Amino acid sequence: MNEMAITPLTHPQPFARVLGEPVTELPRDLYIPPEALQIFLETFEGPLDLLLYLIRKHSLDVLDIPMAKLTRQYMDYVEAMRQNQLELAAEYLVMAAVLIEIKSRMLLPKPIAVKADEIDPRAELVRRLIEYEQMKKAAEELNAMPQAGRDFSVVEVWIEHALTKRLPEVNVDDLRNAWLTLLTRAKLQRRHKVRRDELSVREHMTRIMRRLATGIYVEFSDVFNPLAGVPELVVSFLAILELAKESLVQITQNEPYAPIYVKRAGAN
Repeated sequence: MNEMAITPLTHPQPFARVLGEPVTELPRDLYIPPEALQIFLETFEGPLDLLLYLIRKHSLDVLDIPMAKLTRQYMDYVEAMRQNQLELAAEYLVMAAVLIEIKSRMLLPKPIAVKADEIDPRAELVRRLIEYEQMKKAAEELNAMPQAGRDFSVVEVWIEHALTKRLPEVNVDDLRNAWLTLLTRAKLQRRHKVRRDELSVREHMTRIMRRLATGIYVEFSDVFNPLAGVPELVVSFLAILELAKESLVQITQNEPYAPIYVKRAGAN
């Protein structure tokens, strides 16, 4: 019994869709200009960029450039640009003349008395290529860094926060401890001299108000003069209490056991 091979039917795959309909064959009356399907994958920023591309593509040594091979490849590219009716910059033609000149100079015999590296006509071209390659790598590294507007967006946020901190109240124990500290310091500075002084509480009140005339906080101990002796300290302490009673001064403390500050009432 003979067996017959069955070949499955294949349908050509559409290469495009027009108005939703698949297109598998090109129209017979379709005209495509010869230049329409030519694609250039390499783009160069100048003749040095083209030379560097040719050197790297064909694995040439930039320090020992074979000028004949490099000039031929460069001229092939220039000729291809002309055949495709593309506008060729004048600097490409100038570089072509430079390559031809270097190639011609290398064909000339070299003087025996002069070293070969001192009259190498490729030295200036090699220097320009190395500098251009370094600048190109630096530009690529800078371009790879994150940039605002390309890799991320800058967002400005305005945060307004007002916080009013209430200072703790000064109690009697804090004043007593501050007073004992002043007495201790006064005893250390005490002199054994007996005298009779007439001290006025009102006079010390006036002196303290002048001391607080700037409107800023002054440390409680700075209001007193430890060298004046215990009597004057007592009168000054009574003067501060009287000023606080009459709401002429403001006594505050940041936290428990912290230094005590005195400020003139009503001052900003």
